[in-house]
Amino acid sequence: MPTVGVKRDLLFKALGRTYTDEEFDELCFEFGLELDEITSEKDIISREQGDSKASGASDIILYKIDVPANRYDLLCLEGLVRGLQVFKNKLEAPRYRRVTPASGEPQKLIITKETAAVRPHAVAAVLRNITFTQERYDSFIELQEKLHQNICRKRSLVAIGTHDLDTISGPFTYTAKPPGDIIFKPLNQTKEYTATQLMSLYKTDSHLRHYLHIIEDKPVYPIIYDSNGIVLSMPPIINGDHSKITLKTKNVFIECTATDLTKAKIVLDMMVTMFSEYCSQPFTVEEAEVVYPDGKTCKYPELAYRKEKLSSEFINRKVGINESTENIAQLLTRMCLLSQATGVGDEIEVEIPPTRSDVIHACDIMEDAAIAYGFNNVTRTTPRTYTIANQFPLNKLTELLRQDLAAAGFTEALNFALCSQEDIADKIGKKITETRAVHISNPKTVEFQVARTTLLPGLLKTVAANRKMPLPLKLFEISDVVLKDETKDVGARNSRRFCAVYYNKSPGFEVIHGLLDRTMQLLEVKSSRGDGYHIQAADDSTFFPGRCAEIFVRGKSVGRLGVLHPDIINCFELTMPCSALEMDIEPFLGHTAETTLTHDVPMQEVLQHKFPTRDESSQAPSSRPASTKTVFGDTSTPAGLKALNDFLADKSYMEGFTVSQADTAMFDAIPSAPSPTFCHLSRWYNHIKSFHRERAGLPSAQSQFVLPATPPSSKNNTSDVDDDDDIDLFGSDDEAEGAEAARIKEQRLAEYAAKKSKKPALIAKSSILLDVKPWDDETDMSKLEECVRSVSMDGLLWGQSKLVPVGYGIKKLQIGCVVEDDKVGTDLLEEAITAFEEYVQSVDVAAFNKI
Repeated sequence: MPTVGVKRDLLFKALGRTYTDEEFDELCFEFGLELDEITSEKDIISREQGDSKASGASDIILYKIDVPANRYDLLCLEGLVRGLQVFKNKLEAPRYRRVTPASGEPQKLIITKETAAVRPHAVAAVLRNITFTQERYDSFIELQEKLHQNICRKRSLVAIGTHDLDTISGPFTYTAKPPGDIIFKPLNQTKEYTATQLMSLYKTDSHLRHYLHIIEDKPVYPIIYDSNGIVLSMPPIINGDHSKITLKTKNVFIECTATDLTKAKIVLDMMVTMFSEYCSQPFTVEEAEVVYPDGKTCKYPELAYRKEKLSSEFINRKVGINESTENIAQLLTRMCLLSQATGVGDEIEVEIPPTRSDVIHACDIMEDAAIAYGFNNVTRTTPRTYTIANQFPLNKLTELLRQDLAAAGFTEALNFALCSQEDIADKIGKKITETRAVHISNPKTVEFQVARTTLLPGLLKTVAANRKMPLPLKLFEISDVVLKDETKDVGARNSRRFCAVYYNKSPGFEVIHGLLDRTMQLLEVKSSRGDGYHIQAADDSTFFPGRCAEIFVRGKSVGRLGVLHPDIINCFELTMPCSALEMDIEPFLGHTAETTLTHDVPMQEVLQHKFPTRDESSQAPSSRPASTKTVFGDTSTPAGLKALNDFLADKSYMEGFTVSQADTAMFDAIPSAPSPTFCHLSRWYNHIKSFHRERAGLPSAQSQFVLPATPPSSKNNTSDVDDDDDIDLFGSDDEAEGAEAARIKEQRLAEYAAKKSKKPALIAKSSILLDVKPWDDETDMSKLEECVRSVSMDGLLWGQSKLVPVGYGIKKLQIGCVVEDDKVGTDLLEEAITAFEEYVQSVDVAAFNKI
């Protein structure tokens, strides 16, 4: 968010009253802003450059206010004060007008065809009879800089030039020339320079050097002349010194050159609306005429007002309030959006002023109504329908696989999702046209040209960067790749892949094959054709001929594994054989990894597919349920409903994470809509009711929650058969036995839990072999070993040792140890041993194995 710095006393003077810091902070919050910091120029310099540099700085209090990035009308003191005054009903929003000059002939800006190669668009306007003070002048310059940094995208889209109109004469010409043909005296310089010399001069300028790249590689540079050939500016770099504005300037000519005409119009509107209040005729702007290369003429600024219509019901529903149409119109008027009820139902007509370019949709108007109403005034309510958040199934599967693959001895790597075209094509023996890669339209570097279509290049580059590490290198990655897909609305989709590589002196195909088997074991997929998985020989340019296999799961190809081709290994600057495995893990979820989100169905979709209306879908069956007996009790009683409500407190459905027949069965067992006091049950009931038309196709239930209805007793009590039915000849007591069984079950579960809690937790340990090198052949090795063994830590156990010749009579100490991973790390050991500087030169880990 942009931050606007304003002087506190000047702000309060413009607002017409004085606020405490807390009061102004509250006012900013009510208006949708945030008072970020209360400081001074001296404090800022002292904090950034030190107290010595801040000795002569001002102590005037500054308010640093965070402004929404799209509210360009609040980037200066004038716009901020105007907005707050209208919000507090102390001022009516001004009406901005474009007027013709008193002379009748507007200023002209003529654009030539040469500008098409650099910055083809330009707009202009005149602020006539303006009065500047030092504060107004500073605010005028600061607004230009704020706009340059925000909507102008650091002058790449739009560049603003302001000139003293009394020092120049129109018509003005906007053209483009070779840099060697442009000569003028730039702002605040004492002599003339060519454009080429200016580029060299400003390469060391802390402010202007950031904009040089915009045009320095162009064959021609944009330039603006007046009718006498005086240079006004060389956008987007610098203005000419001849036409610079001062405190005595009365008439300001404003020009904006751009690559985006829409942005240029917005920027010009902001400049003139913010400072037209200082003109002799407040809020009026003199028009200027722009002549295009094809002869077409346009007058600027546009200062266009437009009207939008929306319903108060829409705002009430989206914000969560219940206000009348007239009240909502008043709220919007307080946000500088002049509004009134049309009288047609609850319709509101809203007028969007030229200062509010951020309003582009009904939701923007709704947001302003919410700000004016006050977010703190919106009543907190529980949503009628909500779900309990759970981990995305694909991510849950990914996390589980990561843990077990790490336990299998492989190290996880995380690589960039973007890579070069060469990485996913030439280096792995593919053609870029066959990869279905998504290309970046304006890549910053060659390294990030496309979104990766395979994880293999990233792992091979990781191996290449760690070639000095002890062999073997066993790496894996589970991440997304991006593939073109015409069936998606964005033309591409993500696919979750698993890739692993084994790099050693031998190819190690059996290691990668074993990892595949282990992965399938974890995924509970058996090794068999048909309903399991199997591999079969395949040809792939990435792998060595005859050493590649394709992986099939339930008859569908999900990936490949094999020994990489030597050419592929050489392309990644590797020198040893490497085996690799890559496969798609989404098929193992049993359903697509993309879940449709709940959303409002557009009206055309309702008509096309004949979705039920709210009235139709809310019609519940009127017949009494077959049974109200459930595992939670009788749902026709408050006790049974309360038990079900408690069960659903942290659940969206009766079982699992999707609606099933278990939900519909329980829904049918409830005689009528539950009371709102059972909030969780009511939420679930309303949600399941929405599946009325789809219930036949829902998945079957895994558990039985609804119990069979008790058969009705006969009204004829004189029947001998009925009398016999009432007598239990075997003396059984089902209720007593059920209670006893439940008690025994609870007792056994408690005993099992107690036994399990006493079982010691599994402690992860590692066996480490260290190479301890002395300084020279005169080092006392027995003393060195004594020092090493003197290192004592909780979880450390020293083992056997031996002296190994290194060369030139020097021997190193090779000593083993066993450590508990949670308590002792290799870095800690190395630091403790190298502390004996008199004997130890260095410590290396020769081997590291999990136990």
